[in-house]
Amino acid sequence: MIMKKIINNPGQFVDEMVEGILLAHPDQVKTPGDDRRVLVRADSPTLGRVGIVTGGGSGHLPLFKGYVGKGLCSGVAIGNVFSSPSVQQCADAAKAVDGGAGVLFLYGNYGGDVFNFDLAVDLLELDGIETRTVLGCDDVASQPKERAKDRRGVAGIFFAYKAAGAAAERGDTLDEVADVAQKVVDNTATMGVGLSPTILPTTGSPSFELPEGEMEIGIGIHGEPGIHRGPLGTADEIADRILDSVIPDLGLSEGDRVAVLVNGLGATPLEELYLLYRRAHHRLADLGVVIERRYVGEYATSLEMAGASISLLKVDDGLLELLDAPAQSPFFREA
Repeated sequence: MIMKKIINNPGQFVDEMVEGILLAHPDQVKTPGDDRRVLVRADSPTLGRVGIVTGGGSGHLPLFKGYVGKGLCSGVAIGNVFSSPSVQQCADAAKAVDGGAGVLFLYGNYGGDVFNFDLAVDLLELDGIETRTVLGCDDVASQPKERAKDRRGVAGIFFAYKAAGAAAERGDTLDEVADVAQKVVDNTATMGVGLSPTILPTTGSPSFELPEGEMEIGIGIHGEPGIHRGPLGTADEIADRILDSVIPDLGLSEGDRVAVLVNGLGATPLEELYLLYRRAHHRLADLGVVIERRYVGEYATSLEMAGASISLLKVDDGLLELLDAPAQSPFFREA
């Protein structure tokens, strides 16, 4: 079957998409120069406030560019679909948001992104801009617990954006903002399930093959292999397979407190996400874990991939205060 897409020239897909965001949300985001692959908050830079820059490949809206706004990220470097932004774009985003208090790079743990952002750090050092880096690495399927720092970053990075963004907004120092982001990363675990592949705009080809009637537990947001492939299960069975990995990874037990994120990967109806949340809610309640905050929707997608992920963040009063702080971006609003 040929996948139908609403596109013009496939080679212009990302640039035209970014232009659409700029035209639709001129009060919230802008480009600091001629390169539309760099977006920043409309009020950037703000003197004395830590800047937060994220970035990565396109194809994941609202990740990454959708979280540029008040109480979230300050800027983003935008790559092609499933491709890293350039070193210069990473550096330009940081320069555009630097208000003299330094810049935190907060992005997913993928080789190309790490390489280019690290080179950007070197360039910024020459310009006297202080930086810190925190990597989202919440995908428990990608590496065992003892290698947690090598895991992929997926939907759980939303929690880090929210908490670190709130910390920057209230005036925390660069080290304090980085510490908040790292605390969130260290206490977040995610696993997903894929039901169908994405179709790349530039080629019209699927990013991976998945036979009819099968699912893949632990799949990555680019179609990276998971940990189990087999017949499609029920909503409860899918949630249980995910939670059976995520809950012990965080060491959750009676009395612990969490935020829950059930994320759609692009082509899964919201109704089905609530079925997953229902099961997660009951499982956590049975364990005696207190659900403090709930998020259900599309937070990190993979074009039209059918599937979902469940993220848990172990919280305390300090993190809850940051999660509850006001935030607004083109794709997220919480007053």
